[in-house]
Amino acid sequence: MEIAFVGDIMLDRNVGARIDRDGPRAVLKSVRGVLREADLTVGNLETPLGTTGTRAPKRFTFLSDPETVEVLTDGGFDLVSLANNHILDYGPTALRSTTDILDQAGIAHVGVGENSRQAHAPTTIEVGGQRIAFLAYLNMPVERSGFDSRSWTAGPDSPGVAWGEPDRVAEDVTAASARADQVIVLLHSGWEKTETLSPEQQALGRAALRAGATAVVGAHPHRLQAHGYADRSFVAWSLGNFVFDYPDGTPETASAVLHLTLEVSGVNEARWTPVRIVNGYPRAQDPDTDGAQIMQTIERLAVTDR
Repeated sequence: MEIAFVGDIMLDRNVGARIDRDGPRAVLKSVRGVLREADLTVGNLETPLGTTGTRAPKRFTFLSDPETVEVLTDGGFDLVSLANNHILDYGPTALRSTTDILDQAGIAHVGVGENSRQAHAPTTIEVGGQRIAFLAYLNMPVERSGFDSRSWTAGPDSPGVAWGEPDRVAEDVTAASARADQVIVLLHSGWEKTETLSPEQQALGRAALRAGATAVVGAHPHRLQAHGYADRSFVAWSLGNFVFDYPDGTPETASAVLHLTLEVSGVNEARWTPVRIVNGYPRAQDPDTDGAQIMQTIERLAVTDR
C-alpha cells in the first residue's frame, strides 16, 4: 500500500482570497492525480475552519472559510494532522468547528481533542488489510511575539493539542503498536525557514522510531529538510509547505509529495514528486525538467540509507 504525504496546507490570507475567486477545485488541480492515486493521502492542516472564535494574542493567525474543506476532499485527503501552532488561533470554538467540518467531509484527523486522552489517542485507518495508526504532536519554540504554543496543550478536562515530549511519544507509539500493524507519527516541530534540525525535533522523532514507529513525517519549518531510512522505518523531518502564500521563487515554495510504500515489515520504498508552489497553489513538476532543481535538493538532503 502507498501513502502520499504533504506538508503545511494553509487556506486563509492570500490563498483564501484566490479560492474565493477560483473555487476550491482550482487549488490542487495540478497535483490532484498524484494525490488521489495513493491508497491514503495525509497532510497537515495549518488553519482552523470556521467563522467565529476569539483571536489568540499572536502575530499570525488564520481562520479559513468552512467551504475550503472542499480543497481537501478534491485532493482525496484521508487524514490531516491538527497538532500545529495555528489550529487554536481562534480558540476552542474554531477548533470544534474544524473537527465537525472534517467529520462531515469524511476526513479523519489526529492530534487534538477535548482532553489530553483524546488528543493523544491514535486515529487508525484500515487499508489493504493493514491497520495504520496515526499519532500527531506539536512541540515548537516560543514565537517571536512571545506567544507560547505550549499553552494550547490539552489538559485532563480542557481541549487542545497533543504536546510532544519524547517519553510520552514513546509511550503512545508503544501502546498504538499493540493494536495496529503500522504506526506513523506526524510531528509539527523545529525551527522555521532553515534546513537545520532542532534538538527537540530530533529527540521526538528518534523517540518515536525507537519505540517502533514505521515512519516519522514532519512539518512546520516551511522548508524541505533531511530524510532517510532507519532500518525498515523512514523519517522525513519536514516536507515544507504545500498550499501557502510565500512569495514565488523563495526556498519556502520548493515542495514535494512523499510517497511511502508499506509492507507488513515496514517501509519498502520511498519516492518523491517535486512540487513548486506558485501564487499559493502547488504545481507538480517533471523531475527531469522543471522539477530537477527540487529533486537535487531532495537528493542532497538524503542523510541515511539502508
